[in-house]
Amino acid sequence: MKKPVKLLNELSKPGRRACSLPASDVPEASEKIPEKFARKEDAALPEVSEVDLIRHFTRLSQLNYAVDVGFYPLGSCTMKYNPKVNERLSRLPGFLNLHPYQHKDLAQGALELMYGLKEMLCEITGMDELTLQPAAGAHGEMTGLMVIKAALEHRGEKKRTKIIVPDSAHGTNPASATMAGFEVLVVTSDERGNVDVENLKSLMSDEVAGIMLTNPNTLGLFEERILEIAKIIHDAGGLLYYDGANLNANLGIARPGDMGFDVVHLNLHKTFSTPHGGGGPGSGPIGVKEELAPFLPKPVIVKEGNSYRFDYDRPLSIGKVRSFYGNFNVMVRAYAYIMTMGSEGLRRVAEDAVLNANYLLERVRENFVLPFDRRCKHEFVISGSRQKKENGVTTLDMVKRLIDYGFHPPTVYFPLVVPEAMMVEPNETESIEELDAFSEALNAIAEEARKDPELVKNSPKTTPVTRLDEVTAAKRPVVTWITEEE
Repeated sequence: MKKPVKLLNELSKPGRRACSLPASDVPEASEKIPEKFARKEDAALPEVSEVDLIRHFTRLSQLNYAVDVGFYPLGSCTMKYNPKVNERLSRLPGFLNLHPYQHKDLAQGALELMYGLKEMLCEITGMDELTLQPAAGAHGEMTGLMVIKAALEHRGEKKRTKIIVPDSAHGTNPASATMAGFEVLVVTSDERGNVDVENLKSLMSDEVAGIMLTNPNTLGLFEERILEIAKIIHDAGGLLYYDGANLNANLGIARPGDMGFDVVHLNLHKTFSTPHGGGGPGSGPIGVKEELAPFLPKPVIVKEGNSYRFDYDRPLSIGKVRSFYGNFNVMVRAYAYIMTMGSEGLRRVAEDAVLNANYLLERVRENFVLPFDRRCKHEFVISGSRQKKENGVTTLDMVKRLIDYGFHPPTVYFPLVVPEAMMVEPNETESIEELDAFSEALNAIAEEARKDPELVKNSPKTTPVTRLDEVTAAKRPVVTWITEEE
């Protein structure tokens, strides 16, 4: 059994030291700190030995959950294991230490990598041109919508000010559309979890600039009528934007460009091997069809003979959207990942991700409500509404209980169209043994919710702290150590 983690001040004993410092050899300053700013007494810092200090921080580090420690079943995030070889390659001195303003003649290797990555991503998505500038997915969304807006204005269609977004969309979709200056129209889902085509038709007008779609959508379901949707939008003069958060299900199988999409953003930090979470790093390239290419952010990387350069001569460009040229080291990881996997490997990624999701769904479906009873793609959504109705146990209660079983909770209460939603994405890197263990834990918790609901409601039991006020913690975090005296 693990020892409880104590605060350093609880371990403190007068006179203990974790290090021995030599006498100061810095001359005393002629001008001292003004008296009103000077400390009147020594800081009340913990006094601990070196071994206590080391053990304390080591125990804290062991409380951190990470993809190298266990399974992250986060729906719509693709938190898969990232090969360490790609990390090592991204840290090669020639890449790691290259200054972003290095003269192009001395940065040909980096430019060749960026150009090659651009070409491969265009092939993977079915796009004609691509920019690597955007720093993350939502940034890519906004950039793509700015490109759409610029193209429409160049056509003389300034009155196209509305973007259609599904009711199951990622929250960044309506936010990005609003940031780009569009009005958001919401299209509802039908009984199979697809875009309701009849509702879509009712929203169409000469004021619609386009639609933002994720395919598979956030319910983990492929839009069965995507070609019909594309025709409706295009016939009305609009454009299709593809949210690439769920591209992991399509690699090597279905390309957004072949579905009719005009703009695509990718999450290199989800699909292409950069660890993500905690705010970064990320990369959100956007690819476009040929007619939109002139409006991409500048500069664009071009190849001339056997050399590469940045092209700034782009009169219709929306301008730069990121300092320098994007998050370069994330691009190196993505390049290494694609080159290592090859076309057959990328297709296998999608096939295994879809297989794992459907296997896991079959293992747990009897104990949860399944809002759309279809084969899923790379992720699925189940509901804890039965447990809430019968025993007062919420989805949040159940995923907190998962922590006691050693698993990170999945995404909950999203998408909003499913009450008590639990969204699970196993991805392709998890073994059948891990999937079995996770499904057994979920099924055991469903049984606990029936037999001992108070146990589940008061979980987790094995963590240093139990239920937190998560809203307050996010809005007013305590990030400094405060003594009792203060």
